[in-house]
Amino acid sequence: SSKMSEVENAFRKFAIYGDTSASGNDMTGKNFSKMCKECGVMDGKAVTSTDIDIVFNKVKTKGARTITFAEFQQAMKELCCKRFRGKSPEEALQAVYVLIEGKEPGSVGATKATKVGGVERLTDTSKYTGSHKERFDESGKGKGLAGRQDLTDNSGYVGAYKGAGTYD
Repeated sequence: SSKMSEVENAFRKFAIYGDTSASGNDMTGKNFSKMCKECGVMDGKAVTSTDIDIVFNKVKTKGARTITFAEFQQAMKELCCKRFRGKSPEEALQAVYVLIEGKEPGSVGATKATKVGGVERLTDTSKYTGSHKERFDESGKGKGLAGRQDLTDNSGYVGAYKGAGTYD
């Protein structure tokens, strides 16, 4: 049963992935497919994303959009024989669970800011001119609202005048 709790743990982690309101008791098709991909249940040859979708729709309750852990186990029973062809259903199921246990959704660094070609020049704030330059401090960090809003200046100088306060 310790093996089961490991798998259930992984199930819950993937079930709440990308959904802050999820309880972790049921999993959407998207997350099910993500879990199968990342744990190596889906290998693209014996088990494809189509197989994953078919099995998901087969085990879920009619009209429901998610599967419970029990239905998930049923889905794994369906998939394990495809994934591990030569093994008995029991061995195949265990092998699938070994793939899954202790895993969690990988999302760290999923999107990286590109620095290719023209993009680097566009995102380098030190090269900005005119009013755009005012939105960033020397380090290139945005000033936020202060950089976007016209703050009224009642000093008597013309707006954005660089020599303000130099006249005695």
